[in-house]
Amino acid sequence: MARQIFVNLPAKNLPTSREFFIKLGFEFNPQFTNDEGACIVVSDTIFVMLLTETYFKTFTKKPVADATKTMEVIMAISADSRSAVDEMVNRALQAGGTKSNAPQDYGWMYSCSFQDLDGHLWEILYADQSAIPQS
Repeated sequence: MARQIFVNLPAKNLPTSREFFIKLGFEFNPQFTNDEGACIVVSDTIFVMLLTETYFKTFTKKPVADATKTMEVIMAISADSRSAVDEMVNRALQAGGTKSNAPQDYGWMYSCSFQDLDGHLWEILYADQSAIPQS
């Protein structure tokens, strides 16, 4: 069986956060979605759990970072093309997200980023595997 990854993120307003990611084209796994959490399906092996802040706090004794003020993690998701990168970022901005960094173009790799409604940083990238520079 392939390994799976579950990234857990606190959400200040779970219903609003769900709507944001639906507008980006993501689906949710209903088996792992309720009033305390929502499971975004990124791929067959990658999932993002949006958890209410109260529920998120039950998993740690540490203070929960305010992602609008401090950096905790950057989620990077691949896209099938440069235009798909721009499309995803534009949908995020139209859904209420904020622009994070200007697009980065390395020729063989292109990326752009946005912050979701809770300030979590998402980087969308396309890499042309056949054009990666040889070291």
